Amino acid sequence: MDFGISEEQEALRDLARQILQDRANPERLRELENEGHDFDRELWAEFARANLLGLAIDEEYGGMGFGFSEVALLLEEVGRAVAPIPALATLVMGALPIARFGTPAQRSRLLAGVASGDEILSAALIEPDSDDPRELTTQAIRDADGWRLTGEKICVPAARVARRILVPAKAEGGIGLFLVDPRAPGVELAPQQSTSLEAQFVIRLTGVHVETNDVLADSESGSQALDWTLERSLAALCAMQLGVCEAALRMTADYASTREQFGRKLSTFQAVGHQAADAYIDIECLRVTTQQAVWRLDVGKVAHEQTAIAKVWAGDAGHRVSYAAQHLHGGIGVDLDYPLHRYCFWAKQIELTLGSSAHHIDRLGDWAANA
Repeated sequence: MDFGISEEQEALRDLARQILQDRANPERLRELENEGHDFDRELWAEFARANLLGLAIDEEYGGMGFGFSEVALLLEEVGRAVAPIPALATLVMGALPIARFGTPAQRSRLLAGVASGDEILSAALIEPDSDDPRELTTQAIRDADGWRLTGEKICVPAARVARRILVPAKAEGGIGLFLVDPRAPGVELAPQQSTSLEAQFVIRLTGVHVETNDVLADSESGSQALDWTLERSLAALCAMQLGVCEAALRMTADYASTREQFGRKLSTFQAVGHQAADAYIDIECLRVTTQQAVWRLDVGKVAHEQTAIAKVWAGDAGHRVSYAAQHLHGGIGVDLDYPLHRYCFWAKQIELTLGSSAHHIDRLGDWAANA
């Protein structure tokens, strides 16, 4: 397999990187934080004008018709800039499953708005006291003209501004996927404080009515659709972590090359070089495992094991790289006026999202034992 990127992909990546460098620089991020904003709507609108929000959306809905590899490249750049936009939630957790499993009416109703930047989507994939998104307690019961959902979800990104939230639930002995309106009667949103400062919410559903035209997958196809969505969400998280780690290590290398201690550049100390080299190796291992998972998903291959392996590296490498970056920066690394802290926060958030490294190692062990 060839993990090199095409000229077209390189152009898309460079466009995203330029927009993020211009509009998600440390000064802009500090301004947003001081004003209490967790969503940069101007940056989102700029992405829409460049049609980057429609990367994997068909041209008939205003998109560009690319695949998952291009979305992963975009999310890597979002991670590199720690940009406060709901790109993962909207483009991967929301738009991709609708594009794959949605009816023509659902795709027409929701995907055009995503490509134009007018609509935000999200997904409620995590439940309290569970590391496994497949272990569901939320229930869906069929009624005369649709379904009634009852349960609780946590760590739901961008819930307050989302047009629809993808909600998996137990349904008639299987799993169903439902597109829930967060403003519907019976939906209660409670804000959560996240490590990365991303806007996340607890969603409590009490008999929430979902019409038939908002059912993305019923109990016969829902389990497969949920696995499909989770695999791509995990791979996308790994791509973001790759961008986060690379930026943190680059920042550390620049600092160590200019900071002097005992009359010498910090980078000339052997121990510093060893730590930086270990971090570089971690990042390259994360890159290879992520690229393998993304490639398999992009060409339609099964990637259960590959996404789990990549997520283990995203968790462990993210932890080690952020620790090394903080350590080599010394006291300035924890100064909130210095940008490194955002990368460490994001690395920890991604490490624990959709299952820790320990959880995915357990999954790999189960598969190996049952092979």
